[in-house]
Amino acid sequence: MAKIRYKNTHVQFADNVYEPAEDTFLLTDSAFNFIRNGMNVLEIGTGSGFVSAVLKTNFNINIITTEINPHAARCARSNGVEVVRTDMFDGLKPYPCFDFILFNPPYLPTNDDEKVPGWMNYSYDGGVDGCDAIRDFLNNVCDYLKPEGIIMLLVSSLSGTEYIEQMMESRGFEVNIVCRNRYFFEELVVLCGRHKN
Repeated sequence: MAKIRYKNTHVQFADNVYEPAEDTFLLTDSAFNFIRNGMNVLEIGTGSGFVSAVLKTNFNINIITTEINPHAARCARSNGVEVVRTDMFDGLKPYPCFDFILFNPPYLPTNDDEKVPGWMNYSYDGGVDGCDAIRDFLNNVCDYLKPEGIIMLLVSSLSGTEYIEQMMESRGFEVNIVCRNRYFFEELVVLCGRHKN
């Protein structure tokens, strides 16, 4: 297993697990501005557990994650992250108990001939428009989020940042862009959503 040290945290990752990259670091750094001690936090699709492991090391929070890839779930557990092996929210009981829910979704627009073999496809395949997982997340997240809670999404310009903002707003969220960085062929954007009162 390869290892990374980041913000006082040693995180390892393995084959068949999404390797922490620019999007991972961007989401992690953005979450630092919103996480507070004592929060109940949920990360959907934790992968190696990198984001949650770093947050858990640096804050006194209760954090749980979900992950569909069995290799990634094992890797995240080896990094000290509590994982429910399930698809998105499926293995969780709907109950609005989380203060903060974050997600680095598969956001690449993907046709059938572009799919990656095996479990790694879940890390990349965002459907034809790159928004399949994002729509699923937004359709279910309010069942788990406290009324005053916050959601955070890492999205790509390839899947339409403005379109995703509109989807969030149509579900009652006030949306702010936390940060945006250009990398090669895309711009990565972190969106924060709070329910409108």
